[in-house]
Amino acid sequence: MTGVNVLGVVAGPEPGGRTATAVAGVLAGAAKVGASTSLLELSESGADAVIAAFATTDAVVFGSPVYRATYSALLKDLLERTERGKWGEKSAPLQGKVAATVLTGASGHHFLAVGDLRNVLAGFFAVQVLSPGLYFDHGGYVDRSTLTEDSAALAAAHGAALADLAAAVKSSEALQAITPQV
Repeated sequence: MTGVNVLGVVAGPEPGGRTATAVAGVLAGAAKVGASTSLLELSESGADAVIAAFATTDAVVFGSPVYRATYSALLKDLLERTERGKWGEKSAPLQGKVAATVLTGASGHHFLAVGDLRNVLAGFFAVQVLSPGLYFDHGGYVDRSTLTEDSAALAAAHGAALADLAAAVKSSEALQAITPQV
């Protein structure tokens, strides 16, 4: 998987925690198959730094806790500020990229929020999104910084699949050229 760069973006209100742990698990799977990985926490880096980092990556792991059945306001703000190359915008930093989604919550009741984030990324930004997305509730963790063995294996499998998808998209001019319709 040489030459594939994967960026993890954690959109929790504080650095660290369960969402960062889950995103790190996906990045570990990508690194295991040879991808270069990095992680940015929106609460520390800010949206501008994350948007700038999109330029040097082939894939993004978007991680967020779920609040009121949707992803965090930090992630919403990031996506609102990310241009799509439409309506006079000068850039489209997510065009030709792939993404994985990792949401975390207190219980399994909010897992459908994964679909909402996937729809925004695929429909609004024309990002190729790895499906299904991941959702981990408290049962997926040993503690705040350790996934259970099964959760870690699932996260790593998603990371390896994301790296494969990124390599496929990176090698396809047609897939890189897809833009949002509207």
